[in-house]
Amino acid sequence: MHKRTVLYGVARLLQVMGIALLPPAAIAWFDADLPFAELIWHPDFSGFWIAILASAVFGTLFATMFKRNRSTQTVREGFAIVTLGWIVLALFGSIPFFVHFLAEMSDVTAFGVVHAFTNSVFEIMSGFTTTGSTILTDIEAVPRGLLFWRSLTHWLGGMGIVTLALVIFPALGVSGYHMFKGEVPGPTTERLQPRLAETASILWGVYALLSLAETILLMVGGMDWFDALCHTFGTMATGGFSTKNLSVGHYQNEFIIWVIIAFMFLAGVNFLLHYNVLRGNYRVLKIDREFRFYVGVIVAAVILSTVLLYVEGLPSVDYSRTHFRSDPVPYEDFAAHVQSEEQKVQSLYGSFRESAFQVVAIITTTGFGTVDFDVWPTTLRLMLVVLMFFGGCAGSTGGGMKMIRVLINLKAAWREIIKMARPRIIRPVKVGGTPVEDMRVGNIVSFFILFLSLSILSSLLLTFFVPDLVTAFTAVVACLANIGPGLAGVGSIENFNWIPIPGKWILIFNMLLGRLEIFTVLVLFRASIWR
Repeated sequence: MHKRTVLYGVARLLQVMGIALLPPAAIAWFDADLPFAELIWHPDFSGFWIAILASAVFGTLFATMFKRNRSTQTVREGFAIVTLGWIVLALFGSIPFFVHFLAEMSDVTAFGVVHAFTNSVFEIMSGFTTTGSTILTDIEAVPRGLLFWRSLTHWLGGMGIVTLALVIFPALGVSGYHMFKGEVPGPTTERLQPRLAETASILWGVYALLSLAETILLMVGGMDWFDALCHTFGTMATGGFSTKNLSVGHYQNEFIIWVIIAFMFLAGVNFLLHYNVLRGNYRVLKIDREFRFYVGVIVAAVILSTVLLYVEGLPSVDYSRTHFRSDPVPYEDFAAHVQSEEQKVQSLYGSFRESAFQVVAIITTTGFGTVDFDVWPTTLRLMLVVLMFFGGCAGSTGGGMKMIRVLINLKAAWREIIKMARPRIIRPVKVGGTPVEDMRVGNIVSFFILFLSLSILSSLLLTFFVPDLVTAFTAVVACLANIGPGLAGVGSIENFNWIPIPGKWILIFNMLLGRLEIFTVLVLFRASIWR
């Protein structure tokens, strides 16, 4: 491992962080409306200039120190830069929230400082990894600068901080392919152009174009520019941070709901397909088996959900009340809440609308909400948990295991069933008529096993700090698959603030594992990698 190369790469990422912090800092400056002498120490603004200064100073210092005498980058350095870079950026990016939380304390104690630091890192790691889980209990009371920053971390992390760095600093002086490979979601990392910087520019261009289109449509639907941008960042990155306590359900606006459904769906599609469609090549949608599988799963899940909601309705208040809540509400208030949720799905159209929104939000790992799906029938609650594992397409901003991996696992399992009856048959796994190399099939099956094993192990560890099994398991799945909400104590109207500090660090690690697709992180735990 060439450590100078790794430190140089992380330093350049810190410089990108310093630039990214400028827009939210400007919003915090504008909203404070104070003389400069008072503004500079105002907690809603001071956290930003401290983070900007720290990112610029350390980034420039280490980039200068390690620019010379660097060795050629291999896959080891590439994965190390991506993993350590994301950790460092989350730590530096959490400074504005950390300063804000400290300022809110009436009595600063050692435990309070650790708690504030943990919450800050949790919120920003959740942002960068596009998880969308939050520790904020009253989102609308948080200053706009901080809300914009947490949403912007979604947008940056969705397409990838490294891919952005390749656009801003195409002459990194190191091979960007290994970093690109370690960060881009999915088992493939196709290039659109021979030069990687050109590919990164094209991907970011498509990403920005779709983001602009959604922002304009949300403003047409009645959102102001701030809410439109923040919800666009959350949608296109499949993150899910909202500026409202009730998420998208706050607006009760049909147009906004359907615009967000459409763009969540688009964000879960491989961006290479978007690029080809924008060039007029619509045939790729027909021949791409992963896209067809993605559409098929969504259609089937929406139909099942719509039928069950319309025919069965919601379970009784007494049954739903048995679900664990970190802070249970009085029976009368909960009954009124369930009645309100029942009204949303009484009509066939209402059932279809809410089903379409929640299915697309979960399968794309966006995590926005218009309903409390934790009071839905148990069958649908389980279906949503299963969909959390599926995720979006490879090359999208969605999390989860990715549709192509699920499809290949199913085909590999079916091949083994056939081989049990016909042992001598030679039957390669095919996707779209093209055989998949056995080495790649093995990699995908290994990823599947690792994903499930880490889910179980992390859930086991979290049960030491969370008193409910459903809450512990779905909290881990929500973070490892970068979903956001889970069930019960971390459901769509709950938050993660009540989870003890050790439990939050388990979930923070799961967020990083999920976004960087496990192998990129775990490979660094081999001692031989660092020699």
